[in-house]
Amino acid sequence: MDNDERSARESVVAAARELDAQGLNRGTSGNVSVRFRDGLLITPSGVPTARMQPEDVVSLALDGTHPADQKPSSEWRFHRDILASRRDCGAVVHAHPVYCTAFALCRRDIPAVHYMIAAFGGPSVRCAPYAPYGTAELSELALAALIDRNACLLANHGMIAAGASLDKALWLAVELETLCHQYAVALQIGTPAILSDHEIGTTVDRFRGYGLNAAGGASEPR
Repeated sequence: MDNDERSARESVVAAARELDAQGLNRGTSGNVSVRFRDGLLITPSGVPTARMQPEDVVSLALDGTHPADQKPSSEWRFHRDILASRRDCGAVVHAHPVYCTAFALCRRDIPAVHYMIAAFGGPSVRCAPYAPYGTAELSELALAALIDRNACLLANHGMIAAGASLDKALWLAVELETLCHQYAVALQIGTPAILSDHEIGTTVDRFRGYGLNAAGGASEPR
């Protein structure tokens, strides 16, 4: 293992632990991947993040092969398929945070109730139809929900965020959970007003040149 690979593996472990620290994940349900050379590095199956070490991270080829003595996350298919089909994405985060998952349980898209939805690429965050975890069918549905978007919900399951870097993917995951939380509270108060597609399109354009976006990170305009 050379220094570049060790650094990439350490970043995957750090990202997985950050999911826990941010309250987006519990136990072994979440998973993280990052593009590396001709394939990707992904969190292993069934290893709690507190015990995860760089050596546990699995090197996965785009054909799905991996070292025989390691087992990648059960969701490796959509990680692989997103990174293989989306050259704009360098990392993928999947988790089951409370508010994202609550809307996924209701199979509801997230509409443009806040201008920050523009961070996800358009006027909605789609909820992909249900398919069993770890299946090719789920991967296909997720890819469809991610067309022109960098996040989606998975019906009766959780969420996916994909970014140019691990930092960006993690930021998007936190932003999506925040947005879902805000939307859930607003629904308890009344009927949230929906911003127009034109307004969100304008905000998408403004976000492209704002803050850390050009460097693969992100920050809310202040």
